[in-house]
Order: sequence, then C-alpha cells, then structure tokens
Amino acid sequence: MTTAEPTRIIKTGPRGVTNPVSEFAALLTTVKEAGLLRRSKRFYGITFGIITIAMIGAWYGFAMLQGTWYLLLIAAALGIIFTQYAFITHELSHRQVFASGKLNDFSGRIMADLVVGISYSWWMSKHSRHHANPNVIDKDPDVETDFIIFQREKAVGLTGIAKFMANRQGYLFFPALLLEGLNLHIHAFKTVFSKGKVDKRALEIVLLTVRNVGYLTVVFSFLPLGMAFAFIGVQLAIFGLYMGASFAPNHKGMPILPRDSKVDFLRRQVLTSRNIRSGHFMNHFMGGLNYQIEHHLFPNMPRPHLRRAAEIVREYCVSKGIVYTEVGLFTSYGIVVRHLNEVGLGIGGDPFDCPAAARGGYGA
Repeated sequence: MTTAEPTRIIKTGPRGVTNPVSEFAALLTTVKEAGLLRRSKRFYGITFGIITIAMIGAWYGFAMLQGTWYLLLIAAALGIIFTQYAFITHELSHRQVFASGKLNDFSGRIMADLVVGISYSWWMSKHSRHHANPNVIDKDPDVETDFIIFQREKAVGLTGIAKFMANRQGYLFFPALLLEGLNLHIHAFKTVFSKGKVDKRALEIVLLTVRNVGYLTVVFSFLPLGMAFAFIGVQLAIFGLYMGASFAPNHKGMPILPRDSKVDFLRRQVLTSRNIRSGHFMNHFMGGLNYQIEHHLFPNMPRPHLRRAAEIVREYCVSKGIVYTEVGLFTSYGIVVRHLNEVGLGIGGDPFDCPAAARGGYGA
C-alpha cells in the first residue's frame, strides 16, 4: 500500500497557489491525451461473446446432466456467468460501451432485468449516489446500516442478538453474501412495484417477470423438487458471493467522511477507494473493479484502459502527496473483516479516519 501524508489544498488566489479543480483537470487532460477515454467496442464484443458461449455451454450441460447431482456444478457456473453479465451491465450504466446514452441504457436494462434478473433502475439510483459521494455519511447508500453496521456510533447501545451479531459482523460478512443474490432479486421487484419514480417501470416489470418466472419454470420443470431447490440455492449463493466479494474490497475499511466534509473531487475519490494489485486475469475476474480508484475518477473509462490509467494516477498522486491505496485481494479481505469487527465492537479510534476530513480546509 502506498501511503503519504496528504497535502493541504488551498483555492487558487491571485498568486496562483494550488487549486484542487485545476489539479484534477491536469490529470484528466493527461488521461485524455493518452487516449484512455476512447471506447473499446471490440473488447466488449469479444467479452460478451465469450460469456454468452459459456452461458450456452452451461445450459447444454444442464440438459446433459439431468438427474445427477453434478448439476450443482452447472448451478455454480451460472452464478459466475450471471455475475460476469452484471459486470458488463455496470459498464453499460457508466456509458463505457457505446457513445449513445440511450443505447447504453437500453442494453443495460436488457442485460440487468432480462438476463441477470435485477432492476436496472434500482442499480442506477443506488450506484449513482455512491459514485457522487463515496463513503460519505448520509449520502452514500453503501455505508448505511443494513445487516452490516459501517459506522461505529450505530453499534453503540446494541443489546442481545443485535450486539452478538455486530461484535462478529466481520466474520459474518462473507457468509452473509451467500444470501445477497436472493436479496438483489427481491430488491428488483420491490423497486419496480414501489410508489416512487421508476424509469421504464412497465418495461422492467415485464422483463423481470419473463426472466425470473421463466428461469424458475425451466428449473422446476426439468428437475426433481429437491434437486431444483438445491440448484437455485447454489446458483444464488455463488452469484451473491461473487458479486459481493468483487465490490466489497473497493471501499470497505477505507476512510468514511462526515456528511458536511469539504474534500475536493480528486481526493474524495482517491482517499475513499482501494485498488487490488492485479494483472489481466484479475481485471476480467473482477470486471475492472480492481482499479476502483481510476474507475471513480473516470467512471466512463472502458475496462481495457484502466491498467494504463492506474500507472498515470499512481504517479500523479505520489507527486501530490495523496494517499493511493493498493493491496492484494486477500489482504483487502482481511482489512474488511478486521475493520467490520472493530466497528461492530466500537473499540478504539478509527484507524481509517480520513486525514483530509480531519484537517479540514480542503476546497471543493
């Protein structure tokens, strides 16, 4: 992990002292001149083709292995394949694939609702708020209390089973992800049938119904009842675990900012994000989420360009004295578990307090 004391940022005045806006503008210009914001349709076409071939192969295996418990291997494979489709959906939502916003949204909605079985509208609402204010209390939905408590003060005063669970929530986090796949499907239907505004509500209801009812009909029509439940359970468990294990290392255990903190865009995105050391395999395995810092700085940057962008951003952050965090995958999991346990116990000072927020004076 690269660590350096962050510099104090002062808005540009008459004498031209450091301006955080111009700092990011300079970085953005470098990235643009390197051609790293150009779309890569070829990459996404090949990636989508490979995943789709794998999907066809999985359903062929489903047909060939009927009546045997080897089908659970197919269920696990489907959990992985659906997650890979979800990664492309994520990239479509960030306008990384096509130049047309409408085409990205249309493709993303088809991929999310009809293929993966989750709500594109729900994802866009939640994820957009996260990107705008990563790890900011009351603004980032990803740090709000759900099953897991992310803020120490929320763990104070708990009693009984709630306290027991909170004190061990780090150890429970990854096992709990086995239920996240089911949770995502439930959120999808809760969203499209909610009273709030839902973009293309009718279309999403149709797509989600066709996908989920059709999927369940196929499984329960061709498999004995017990095997069908086991198949669905394994597929959902692997899907949820894979999704959660890919997104969790990115921000959990990183600085959490107060609601009223004034931290400039560059530092807000870099200080609250963590990269995973990786090569080409990890970039495919995590759908580009391993380059979380660069993804937050340039959310419309296609996955193939993130590696080169990381080299530029890392060097730039070092020159500016900005903490740039990069660790191995399993090291990041250890950080997440330890941090969540400490939060649940409410012990000691927070080793992940954001130095920028603590010092103040960072102009937006």
